[in-house]
Amino acid sequence: MAHARISARLPPDIDPTKAPIAFGERALPKLQEELQAPALLTRQRALMALCDLVHDPENVYQAVTLGFLDNLKYLLLDEDSTVRQKTTEVLCIMATHNVGRDGFIKNGVIPALSQLLNDPVDICRRNMHRAFEMMAELPTGAVGIVESNLISSLVLKLKTELDEIQELILDTLSGCLRVEAFEALATGAVPILKEKLTHPSVAIRSKAARALLGISVPQEGKNIVWDEEVIPVLVGLLEDSDPEVRANAAGALMNATITTQGKYAALTADAIPPLLKLVDDETSKVRLNVIKALTMLSEAPEGRKTLLNHVGLFRERLNDSSDAVSRAAKIAIQVIEWKP
Repeated sequence: MAHARISARLPPDIDPTKAPIAFGERALPKLQEELQAPALLTRQRALMALCDLVHDPENVYQAVTLGFLDNLKYLLLDEDSTVRQKTTEVLCIMATHNVGRDGFIKNGVIPALSQLLNDPVDICRRNMHRAFEMMAELPTGAVGIVESNLISSLVLKLKTELDEIQELILDTLSGCLRVEAFEALATGAVPILKEKLTHPSVAIRSKAARALLGISVPQEGKNIVWDEEVIPVLVGLLEDSDPEVRANAAGALMNATITTQGKYAALTADAIPPLLKLVDDETSKVRLNVIKALTMLSEAPEGRKTLLNHVGLFRERLNDSSDAVSRAAKIAIQVIEWKP
């Protein structure tokens, strides 16, 4: 299925020539001056040159030290869409470096970027969300996004954004949910994520299942996942052709079935047969999450009764190539064969 992609190609009337870069230590200070120039073309050329320079972490460190981030925050609201596009691109590249991410936190770049949540230009929003995604990969960045009160806005954007941007939002949310899940729950994230589980895009299905894995860690999340009848949908995803979708669906089931009501919802949805089929899956992540989910279900008498007939399947995994899988299989056997 073909999908429209967001183009980074500049408008035809924009001169793509970069600003001449000064020699040595004068390079960045000169660009700093040009970013503040009243002439539009000067600002555009300076940003294009800066896009090349910030691939080097040493230049990112110098740029942060010289106060570039304050100028870039100002340019995020420039009337010219090309200036906004290249500004978000610069910030996106800077976010790939630890020194850049640290600078974002210290200089309030996250709230400044969030001003583009409703920008009319797709590429500007995509660059913004890509920067958020990279920030959310580290705990400090995820905390910064949470403390900027952006979770509710990100959740609601899943209803309206382009598919390509939805993927970035789901990745960002997965990182932030490891830090704090209650704001997302209060915004109604679970039913929105449930809808994404049946999306035509494999990437969106997979990332939505991963977000549900995170949101179902707290007890309140588990309760809402059960209440919104997400568990039967997750069971259906166990037969998805994509291994990452299967792995994340099994992981979300693992968390959701910690509660008694979750266990019985999964048993009612006939989760054990498709889970058993995946114990020998070629992907270790799938095997691991599946065995853990089955261990949860074996804690229910009905689940244990069924799984006692399949202990041999778990014994075969005791010598699995993955140490984590073999340990999980050992624990599963102990739980299944437990006698009061």
